[in-house]
Amino acid sequence: MSKQWLQPPEWLWNVNTDDPIYVHQWVKQINHMEEKPDLLLYGAPISRSSISVSGASLYPTEFRRIWKGFSTYNIDEDIDLVDYKVADAGDIVMHTTDIPLSHQRIQEVTSYLASSYPNTITSMIGGDHSITACAVRGVKEAFPGESIGILQLDTHLDVRDPAELGPANGTPIRQLVDGSTVRGEDIINIGLHGYFNTRPLVTYAKEHSIQMVTLKEARKAGFVQTVKEALNKLSEKVDRVYVTVDMDVLDISVAPGVPASTPGGLSTTELFDSLIEIGRHSSVRHIDFVCLDPSKDSAVSETVKTGVYAWLQFVTGLVCRDESGSV
Repeated sequence: MSKQWLQPPEWLWNVNTDDPIYVHQWVKQINHMEEKPDLLLYGAPISRSSISVSGASLYPTEFRRIWKGFSTYNIDEDIDLVDYKVADAGDIVMHTTDIPLSHQRIQEVTSYLASSYPNTITSMIGGDHSITACAVRGVKEAFPGESIGILQLDTHLDVRDPAELGPANGTPIRQLVDGSTVRGEDIINIGLHGYFNTRPLVTYAKEHSIQMVTLKEARKAGFVQTVKEALNKLSEKVDRVYVTVDMDVLDISVAPGVPASTPGGLSTTELFDSLIEIGRHSSVRHIDFVCLDPSKDSAVSETVKTGVYAWLQFVTGLVCRDESGSV
């Protein structure tokens, strides 16, 4: 049974209060909620499948540790998240050495959660980017009659050949396209820049109609506006949208704690503002945040803090969606 691979986060025990102020007091364990949650959080702590050396498996734990420094109130939007029901299902237990088995567990758990909570938004915290292919396949299992679109914020295309690399973090989009889980034309990648994708990878993307928007193009049109237009475009063609945020889309100066950090990437403001719009959009049903390595951070944990902030911006968008009556 898929549920057996979920491990409750011990650091949340006995911290919920009737009057929460901070994030760790607000988010509840799934088995402590009497009502169906609005948003379901779960972790996939794996990084053995990363092409580059990565400690991204450490992020789900650090994510929950750092969120204790964040309140539930967003002063910029004058919104308190406290009434939005967020449940934490815990982390998926990874096998120590068997990557395919760990990936299978991610797929099974995602399918189980999506089926058990069909009206709930799911948010997975990685882990390296290999987990996205597993999760999207899990969503497809839960909703086999529905089409899925992907909005990818990323420096890389992630269409490297799994026949050469195995199911690594550079291959999830190709896995989904080659496996006919998602059509290439229903994938939009925003944030590509610089010298980090080879011509053969771009050729593959073009051959399969994957829509590529460089960071230069997105900035010229307005980054947030570009994201909104992409979501509108996808929502006209698919039944649900899965968003994947690879934290290496950020510039190395603001996010050193990623395995494949690069110069020339997004600012935190661009990412934060776009995530509010992503949360607002009614077609978005699933999101993941991947490739954040706490072991590469400095002593002040700037990248982990950025990751928590980014997730809270997404939740702020969800609250705005809920208040506007969107479904």
